[in-house]
Amino acid sequence: MPTSAQPVVAFQQAESTNKKHYQPKPFVELTHPQWCKNATIYEVNIRQYTQEGTFKAFAEHLPRLQKLGVDILWLMPIHPIGEEKRKGDKGSAYSVKDYKAVNPDYGTLADLKSLVAKAHSMGMYVILDWVANHSAWDNVLTKTNPEWYSKDHNGNFQPTPWWDWSDIIDFDYSNPQMREYMTGALKYWLEEADIDGYRADVAGFVPTDFWDNARQELDAIKPVFMLAEWDARDLHKNSFDMTYAWSLHEEMHNVAMGKKNASAIYLHFAHILNSWPDNAILMNFVDNHDKNSWDKTMFERFGDYLHTCIVLTAMVEGMPLIYSGQEAGLDKALAFFDKDQIIWQEHAIGKLYQQLFTLKHNNQALWNGDWGGKMIPVVNNKPEAIFSFVREKAQDKVFVVLNFSDKQQTVSFNENIQLGCYQELFSQASVTFEQDSTDTIEAFGYRVYVQK
Repeated sequence: MPTSAQPVVAFQQAESTNKKHYQPKPFVELTHPQWCKNATIYEVNIRQYTQEGTFKAFAEHLPRLQKLGVDILWLMPIHPIGEEKRKGDKGSAYSVKDYKAVNPDYGTLADLKSLVAKAHSMGMYVILDWVANHSAWDNVLTKTNPEWYSKDHNGNFQPTPWWDWSDIIDFDYSNPQMREYMTGALKYWLEEADIDGYRADVAGFVPTDFWDNARQELDAIKPVFMLAEWDARDLHKNSFDMTYAWSLHEEMHNVAMGKKNASAIYLHFAHILNSWPDNAILMNFVDNHDKNSWDKTMFERFGDYLHTCIVLTAMVEGMPLIYSGQEAGLDKALAFFDKDQIIWQEHAIGKLYQQLFTLKHNNQALWNGDWGGKMIPVVNNKPEAIFSFVREKAQDKVFVVLNFSDKQQTVSFNENIQLGCYQELFSQASVTFEQDSTDTIEAFGYRVYVQK
């Protein structure tokens, strides 16, 4: 008969064997390129950026953007644009006629290479906007490989189903040869122009396993940075460094329109910071080409709350985005299918971004992903008006207090993480927070306290 000790031994052996199944693993398995640790990102609308609308003309702005604090340049699609069923005079840059060619309106391949090389020499990186889900009706592939496209119930090319994108037709990612071609085209621009990654248009409309494999093949050439126009957690596991913080934009807009108050911002982060994987970077913004062209200007969407929202997007976890012209106070919705030049000027918004980006570069608490500090809520007595939090990493700490109301607020804090001596970023005033300290902030005001 077995002794009483035998079941215990058997249990211990089984426990030892299965212990590995209970060890936590990081959700994000990809490796972010080291150079993105404290990076900012800037969306470049080549067509509207200058009178010429070329790579060469845009390159003249690089010293200004370097001074602004831009690290990653995201170029909207640089390919030839389809002519069949084109919208407007110039057409949509997202209607791609040839994935291995440069739009002649923007210049030549040599011009693109020169732009990338100049950006690299100035410590900046370049990613291309990539339209993997669909192409122009007259893309070369429609003639050489029509089987690579999805078909409607009549067997004809079709725009992406349920969308009014009449100037494009949908790819079929169940075709392995099509996947191989598209991956090869992605690799082409790394090898030919030395770019540093991609922003993937409607990334969620393309199977995740395609992106997983593409990322692996791209990283074998050089460490890349990948941004997905999507907000799904699974894309962060093996494919994308960063996705869009769409929900943050919507909550800020709701507050600015009077539909919600500051507590909605708190609830947003209560949800996102507990449900999103660590080391997944979100892109925070008050403007981008979609919002600007289709949902009015940043001034119309945010009104008096605009500067406060800009500060929020630069100080919370994630990477802040500037869209072309924001720093010049872009106050019009740029045409999407036609020429509509940006007017360049000095503006308070540009100065604000420059101050915020300088702090982000130098203060590790504000770095991206696991390099930076987690947000810690600082509960206050005016939660419907004031949103306050701390980020801390290594020797750095930042205490941020934002007034999302149209009235001056005097606020007290029921926490201890914020205690200490600081210098306020904008006023340069020295401030000490003790347990019974209060803070008075003007309507739509903001404070960024940097620990001394």
